Amino acid sequence: MTSGDGEDLTPEEQVLAEAESIAENAEEEVVLEGLVEAERIAAERLDELQRSKAAYYNLEQQYSSFVKRSKADGLAAHDRGVHAVVEALIPVLDDIELARQHGDLTGPFVSIAEKLESTLGRFGVTRYGVAGEPFDPAVHEALMHSHSAEVSEPTVQLVLQPGYRTADRVLRAARVAVVDPEA
Repeated sequence: MTSGDGEDLTPEEQVLAEAESIAENAEEEVVLEGLVEAERIAAERLDELQRSKAAYYNLEQQYSSFVKRSKADGLAAHDRGVHAVVEALIPVLDDIELARQHGDLTGPFVSIAEKLESTLGRFGVTRYGVAGEPFDPAVHEALMHSHSAEVSEPTVQLVLQPGYRTADRVLRAARVAVVDPEA
């Protein structure tokens, strides 16, 4: 008996061979269906993973932005606090400067005044405004005007009250007398 072509097989063997062939084909179909189902599930899981990664990335970016905003807001609040304190102390600084100009700043008050001014200096507060500098309306407040042939541009003739500023803001403009060139 030969079983190469299925011609020499008995009818029972032929039925068994056909049954085995059908079973093998059915197993292949089940395996293929299982493979298709597995590929569909894998695609769904991949999509879920990509969405999760995108959501995580977005959350990470939002957190990073929050941290940057928080730091910037903290610095801005610090600067506003410094500006508020200095603006409240400007009348005291004016009195100290007037006392110094009149020679009334003596004794222990000299060291207190110097400590106050150096402390404000550590926060970037500077006094400005000197006679002879060019007049700048952005940083000077002109309280008096006069004319002179000796100047070629508007110039500060006298500082009535010094100005105070930080690196980024004028806290009080210097109040000055301005001399303009004659027309």
